Order: sequence, then C-alpha cells, then structure tokens
Amino acid sequence: MTLDDLRALAAAIKGEVAKTVHGQDEAVDLVLTALFAGSHVLIEGPPGTAKTLLVQSLAAALRLDFGRIQFTPDLMPGDVLGANIYNFSTGAFALTKGPVFTEVLLADEINRAPPKTQAALLQAMNERRVTLDGTDYPLGEAFTVIGTQNPLESQGTYPLPEAQLDRFLFKLLIDFPEAEAEVEILRRSAERTQTGAPLIGSNPVVDGEALIEGRKALALVRLEEPILRYIVEITRATRSDPDLLEGASTRAADALAMAARAAAALDGRDYVLPDDVKKLIPPAYRHRVVVGPTAEIEGRTADSVLAAILNRVEAPR
Repeated sequence: MTLDDLRALAAAIKGEVAKTVHGQDEAVDLVLTALFAGSHVLIEGPPGTAKTLLVQSLAAALRLDFGRIQFTPDLMPGDVLGANIYNFSTGAFALTKGPVFTEVLLADEINRAPPKTQAALLQAMNERRVTLDGTDYPLGEAFTVIGTQNPLESQGTYPLPEAQLDRFLFKLLIDFPEAEAEVEILRRSAERTQTGAPLIGSNPVVDGEALIEGRKALALVRLEEPILRYIVEITRATRSDPDLLEGASTRAADALAMAARAAAALDGRDYVLPDDVKKLIPPAYRHRVVVGPTAEIEGRTADSVLAAILNRVEAPR
C-alpha cells in the first residue's frame, strides 16, 4: 500500500463517519490517526456529545468485528475477559470468551467501573492477547480499544489507573459543538425521523488486512533525527517541569513518534514536520502527566503546562 492509498482510505472512512457525526471533525481526525498508528484512544466529554455515536459510526465504516462493553460499577474482570467454565457433559473446562475477543472494542463509560475491572484490559491493550489460567489467547493485530468516559467530576466515576492511561495514545476532550453544527444535527435528526433512516448508516470501506497494510505503509514516512530529538527534548522537559509531579514516559515518546508519522501520511506527506509533533502533544500527553498541587491552585491544567513547555523547547528548523 502506498501513502496515497492510505490517505484515500482514511478519507473514505471519514466520509462515512461524517454521514452520522457532525461538528466533531478534529476528534474524527485524531481517532483515525490513532487507528493507523496502531494504538488506542480515550474520549472524554459530558453526556450527549456523540462520544459513543462517533465510535459506533467508525466501527460501521470498518469491516471488522465490533464489540461493546457498557462499564458499570458491578462489572467484574471476568465479564470483560471471559473464563474457563467446567462442562459437566464433557468433563473438561471450556473457554467462554468475553467481549474483549473482537477487533474494535468500544469500552463505553469506562470510568464507571472500579479500577480492578478497568485494569482487566491492560494486557489486551499492551500485548493484544489475553492470558486466562496460564494460556495465552491472541486478539489479532487489528485489535483496538476506543474508550469513552465522562469527566471525573461526574457522579459515580473512578479515575483510570495510570498504567492503563499510558496505553491510550490519545485522550480527546470533546465538548458541545458550535451553534451552527447543533442546528445541522437537529436538521439531520428531523430528516431521519421523517424518512425512517437509521441513525448509523455507514458503509464498510476497510477491512482488517487493509488496516494492517496501512499501518505498515507508515514506514515510508521519514522521521528525521532532529524531529526525534525534538520529541525526546519535549518528553524529558515534562519530567523536570516544576508544575508537574510526573512527566511522560518513554512509551509515550515512542507512541508520539508513530502518531506523528500517521498524521503526516494523512496530511499527504512522506515526512514529519515539527508542527505535526506540536499538534499532537496535547492529546498524546495530557493524560500522561500529573499537574502539581500548586499549579492546580493557580488554575493551571495539563494542557496549559504542556503549552508552556512547547514554547520553551526550540523546534528544529
């Protein structure tokens, strides 16, 4: 697959998603970037901002197995992974697979389950396999988790474990759309009501093989030494910034480098620019850094601290 093929494929997916989701173009672009970078995405926003609809529409545009887990406070790890159940008729244990055995997994309202259940996804996200009773079960190269969560201020939510957060390439913050976008949403809803059209009408435009080939095509995107050093300098700056208790990991830097390649490819280039890195730093690092108490009292957020770091670290020319 060429980079032109990859860009055309992404445009076709975006076109299908746009039939259902309106006013969230940036979020769709970043989800596609993560999808072709081979990583997972966490989407946070208040109820009613099309988080779940976005993922459902994306899944409908992918000719891949789709699974969904509605996270609730009483959800147990076995409800996610499955378990070996004794079969009395055969006298042997048989695996009953959980919903994690799919290719695109929607972890809906993931922060409504306790941390123990959230952590059940940790191995699956990191290794694309699940270990049950000492036996490994592969999930496939296309396996992708897209989680949605409500803001932590919402009632009945739990913070995600830091180790799990580090497995998400991006944390996207979705807010209510602009006024004109909301008008268009209402207009489309009225048309669907009148015609009886389904809410989600995306046509599949990509299968697992094409997705994997698209990921391999990112090797054609050049990531020069100055850009690599720029990523490392920004990452190391997060670890020494006085406003941050914890900085980004080496895994974060590696994931950012791959995401920058994907962003360049989707923008029609075979080389990464410093602007690609700057654009991706907030969604890639906001959930991986911890703001200190003094900065919090002053009203500073992870995004504002990261913006200050980007202003300090000189970009390559």
